[in-house]
Amino acid sequence: MREEDDSTRPGLDGDDEKAMREEDNQDDDQGVSSGLENQEEEIDRIKEESRKRRQAILEKYKQKQLQEQAEPYASDSGKEGNFSMTENKEEEIFPSNSANEVSQAPPTEIENGPCSSAICNADPLFYTEKSPVKNGTLDLERMAGAACLGEGTPKSERSADMFYDDIFGESPTGVQILVKGDELQIERSGLHDNWDDAEGYYSYRFGELLDGRYEVIASHGKGVFSTVVRAKDLRAGKDDPEEVAIKIIRNNETMYKAGLEEVVILKKLAGADPEDKRHCVRFISTFKYRNHLCLVFESLHMNLREVLKKFGRNVGLNLAGVRAYAKQLFIALKHLRNCGVLHCDIKPDNMLVNEAKNVLKLCDFGNAMFVGKNEITPYLVSRFYRAPEIILGLPYDHPLDIWSVGCCLFELYAGKILFPGPSNNDMLRLHMELKGPFPKKMLRKAAFTDQHFDQDLNFCAVEEDPVMKKIVKRLIINIKPKDIGVVFPKSSGDDPKMVANFKDLLERIFVLDPEKRMSVSQALMHPFITGK
Repeated sequence: MREEDDSTRPGLDGDDEKAMREEDNQDDDQGVSSGLENQEEEIDRIKEESRKRRQAILEKYKQKQLQEQAEPYASDSGKEGNFSMTENKEEEIFPSNSANEVSQAPPTEIENGPCSSAICNADPLFYTEKSPVKNGTLDLERMAGAACLGEGTPKSERSADMFYDDIFGESPTGVQILVKGDELQIERSGLHDNWDDAEGYYSYRFGELLDGRYEVIASHGKGVFSTVVRAKDLRAGKDDPEEVAIKIIRNNETMYKAGLEEVVILKKLAGADPEDKRHCVRFISTFKYRNHLCLVFESLHMNLREVLKKFGRNVGLNLAGVRAYAKQLFIALKHLRNCGVLHCDIKPDNMLVNEAKNVLKLCDFGNAMFVGKNEITPYLVSRFYRAPEIILGLPYDHPLDIWSVGCCLFELYAGKILFPGPSNNDMLRLHMELKGPFPKKMLRKAAFTDQHFDQDLNFCAVEEDPVMKKIVKRLIINIKPKDIGVVFPKSSGDDPKMVANFKDLLERIFVLDPEKRMSVSQALMHPFITGK
């Protein structure tokens, strides 16, 4: 930097001054050119390092894939001998619901669930794998699901389920996502130091240290609100988990505020459960990193969507296992009720289990709210698990979560979705086909009744005319209820008394009027849960 301006230099005539200015400009140009060359060299160096690191990761992944393809053939030969001693015990606890697989698969909305490539073997005392799938086929399904159907896909391909965050899924593309994030980081580093992508997601790097203690080791996916990574806590104490899940909220003012509200709810739930016995995912801490709000949780093994895919594809889980999960879910709901919290997005994707598959925890409170702050909206809760009072525009409370749990319990047992409606109108039709017409008193109070019913409170089904290819409305009158046992899968191995109690529990949960629906306290005392 020059200390004096050229105009103040003594003893210079016009030609000398002109020559001096030209010389200074040349020096400046050379300096800028040299700086750009250095920056380009630095970027090239970073890219080369990233290429080598990416190549090493891919080589490691290829080796792992080769091992996975070879291991089943080596282990299958000894599997019969290894499991022969426990086979009878497995069948007692988790026998198949039916010898025939249910043909109806979950509709496409559910296919945005987390994908998993590293699904560990279940405890033989707790699970029986009822739908064996060839290793090659399963790998292809996992790859397709992870590559095409997760929340990490482009916005145009994502599910309409806006509240989904794949927090604890593990997939082969997790490594690829890390590589992509790393590559994006390199492209955006250097001149601008922009750590975010165009949509405000944080572009993390493999091995990056967050908050000076959490080393990123894997991806858990991307949701509407956040990116989620698995990390190793380098400062973990004696009672702290070595691995955690970190939810990195998008760099967006609205989502940042929503994240702060979630933190308030999580602290309320954690403070009321110091011994961690109420089956809600353990919230550890929060911090701010490069303008992103970050939430730290315990890292669990897989969610119930993955459990269904692995152990109950199309046929469901054994009823004893469903009962074990149901009890833990109702304990979590009672904890929420005691804290005045509504979850508002209960579904199998938001229920996590440990590696042994015997402990379940409710997770993802990004859409949760305190009682009394709820606004009427017809699109709260993921559609297949949405209670009728939400669709109709009635005031809602804890019964909406009870309804969602009932849908999940049926799905766990049957291996299929109970109400797979592609729209709110279809959802109401499916509700009535099972439970009969809505009470007219309930319809008169609802805000959105005229969207689905005529002036005489007859239901107007919105359908597409197969000939005209136009949307038409068809009146449906005299809808009669049916026994839920009609939609139950045939069961040859479950205790008939337990099956009857399970049907009774669901009948009491699926009451259209939320004021008459079973409460969580009543559910915990039900014979299906107590076993009495």
